[in-house]
Amino acid sequence: MPPPRPNLTGFDVRKFVASSGPTSKDPWRRMEEWRYTGPFTRWNRFKGAFPGLGIATVAFTVYLGYDYLFLKDKDHGEGHGVEKKH
Repeated sequence: MPPPRPNLTGFDVRKFVASSGPTSKDPWRRMEEWRYTGPFTRWNRFKGAFPGLGIATVAFTVYLGYDYLFLKDKDHGEGHGVEKKH
């Protein structure tokens, strides 16, 4: 059997595999970890999903309270289909 030919590029696959560390069941785990850390955690994604929802809810509640307390109906119960008798 002839001796193995030398690698022309100088890249040694065995050294590369040895330096990559122990293998795991999921080869893409390291590549996917960024999705679940820092600003991409589940809470941070949910928090940013509805910007302004809190202030809008408070403003709408204040408006409904103002409408109920200070803006009274001026029509005295006359609606559609009710005819005035002159």
